[in-house]
Amino acid sequence: MSPPCHTSALLLVFVALAVVGAEQSEERSCDVIGDESSESQMERALLKKLEPLSHMRFNVTVEKGKTENYIYHFRVCREVSSTLHDFGGLVQTNRQNGKTTVIGRINETQVFNGSDWIMLIYKGGDSYGSHCSGEKRRAVIMISCKRGVTASSFSIISEEREKEQECFYLFEMDSSVACPAENSHLSVGSILLITFVSLIAVYIIGGFLYQRLIVGAKGMEQIPHFAFWQDLGNLVADGCDFVCRSKPRNAPATYRGVGDDQLGEESEERDDHLLPM
Repeated sequence: MSPPCHTSALLLVFVALAVVGAEQSEERSCDVIGDESSESQMERALLKKLEPLSHMRFNVTVEKGKTENYIYHFRVCREVSSTLHDFGGLVQTNRQNGKTTVIGRINETQVFNGSDWIMLIYKGGDSYGSHCSGEKRRAVIMISCKRGVTASSFSIISEEREKEQECFYLFEMDSSVACPAENSHLSVGSILLITFVSLIAVYIIGGFLYQRLIVGAKGMEQIPHFAFWQDLGNLVADGCDFVCRSKPRNAPATYRGVGDDQLGEESEERDDHLLPM
C-alpha cells in the first residue's frame, strides 16, 4: 500500500473511532413508552421541564435490620451508569454483597403531572424473584413543588411487593421544576397607576431638563408650564364656584350687615327741648 493510501486509511479509522466514541459518550435520555409519533405535547413539555435536573445525581440509603442494607441511585432521564448502557435510571445496590438491581429503566418512561407535582415512572426493571409473580420492577418518583429549591429531600417512601401484580417502589423529592408558573399579582388598577406615575415622572424630569438646558430658565421657572400650574388653583376655585353655587351670582343676599353707610346723617333734631330751661 502506498504512503498516501496508508495515510487515508488511518484517517478513516480515526474518524470512525471518534464517531463511535462520541455516540458512546453521549448520554441517553428518557424515552416515553410507545412510538415516538404517539408522544403527546404534554409529555414532551414535561420532559423538557425536567431537563434542569438531568445533570444531578441522587442517592438514599435504607437500612432495615441486618438483612436489608441498600443504596438507591437515581437520575432524572439519564442512566445512572453510562458505561453499562443498561438504561438504568434508578438502581439499587446491596451494600452487603455489592449486587446491583435495576429498579426502572429510562427507555420505558411514563410521565404525568398535576397542579403542583410531576410523577415520573420508570418501568422495565429487573424481574422479581419470588415476589409479584416474577414481573419486572418499576420505580415511581413523585416530584413535589417547592419554590426556591432546584432539588432536595430525595427519599424512598415504600416498596409495594406483597401483591400478585403491579408492584412498585415509591420515591419522593422536592423541586421547583414541579411548580406552576407564578401569575402576576398586579391588578388592572395597579398597572394603570404605575403607568400614570411613570408618565408624570417623565413629564416632570423631561420638562425640567428642557427648561434648564434649552430655555435657560432659573429658579421656579424651571418647572414645566409653570404659569399654568401657578394659576391652576384659581381655575379650580372658579370651576367649583360655577358648579357648586345653587343661586344666581347676582341674587341679593338674604342677610345684609348694618354698616355706617346705612345709618344716614344724624338728625338735627335733638332732645334739647326735654332739658329744663
